[in-house]
Amino acid sequence: MALRLDEIVARLGGELVGDGATTIGRIATLEQAGPGDLAFQANPRYRAQVASTRASAVIMAPPALPGPAAAILTPQPYLYYARVAQWLNPPAAFPRGVHPSAVVEGEVSATASIGANAWVGPGARVGEDAVIEANCSVGAGAIVGAGTHLCSGVVVYPGTRIGRRGLVHAGAVLGADGFGFAREDGGQWLKIPQTGRLLIGDDVEIGAGTTIDRGAIGDTVIEDGVKLDNQIQVGHNVRIGAHTAMAGCVGIAGSATIGARCTVGGGSIILGHLQVADDVNISAGTLVAKSISAAGTYSGAIPFLEHGEWLRNFARLRHLDAMADRIRSLEQRLAALEKQS
Repeated sequence: MALRLDEIVARLGGELVGDGATTIGRIATLEQAGPGDLAFQANPRYRAQVASTRASAVIMAPPALPGPAAAILTPQPYLYYARVAQWLNPPAAFPRGVHPSAVVEGEVSATASIGANAWVGPGARVGEDAVIEANCSVGAGAIVGAGTHLCSGVVVYPGTRIGRRGLVHAGAVLGADGFGFAREDGGQWLKIPQTGRLLIGDDVEIGAGTTIDRGAIGDTVIEDGVKLDNQIQVGHNVRIGAHTAMAGCVGIAGSATIGARCTVGGGSIILGHLQVADDVNISAGTLVAKSISAAGTYSGAIPFLEHGEWLRNFARLRHLDAMADRIRSLEQRLAALEKQS
């Protein structure tokens, strides 16, 4: 696909600087772009690269920087770049219908696409224009909403509900049993049946290898617009609020509630039964060990220690401000004594 700059501006807005007839074939970085490429400058650290880029045009915030022959000025260049990238890279088309090797026991829309060796269990429903790629399993009574796309090898457990326009990447497991066991006197573990469901809203994206457990009694709920990266674990009865985004390898223990419009950095851990308010940003690698009641950015990690030593050290850490005040007071008293001697 090739687009003219004036076509892009007419559709997406922004201020055009330079020749609107300039033709763009792809998006590229400032450093790697060449003729026919559209680059973007969203990070202030890369402003110097604008002057030397070989791109035919650059998306940037106003004012225009010297260098490229043409530019599109917009207050949010990264968002603008995302929209142009979507336009230049439309999703692949999948043939409607059911592959001969697929097994369909449920209800599939005539406009859906069911790939090779896929299984749609009894009572399951697959909506209009949905795509179920090869080797997927949609369990009994599960629902896959209109326009939702399951990539290869996704497992949807019985009773799980996925909303419209979702995207689930390869190898994700949705609705498996949560980790629920009761310990018996002899040390053995007795499994607790997990009888709740997993409910996923509209416009949710779930990364490759991510696992989301069904509820133990009530439901696990992923609200509209949530974006989950690869290799994330979401425990039973967790609730994630609308338009929250999480990076790879986040772990959320059972019954935690995460608010709307939050961001969670990669490798963070949120302990069970905690509450996280709306509009909270959690930095990468942070251990959230208590509830967060106010919007803001939170960071922190504690080194691994023997448990008793960790408790003793953390108890002292909590009193650092008071200890600093006492040290300043002692220094002042010592200085006064030295003057008297």
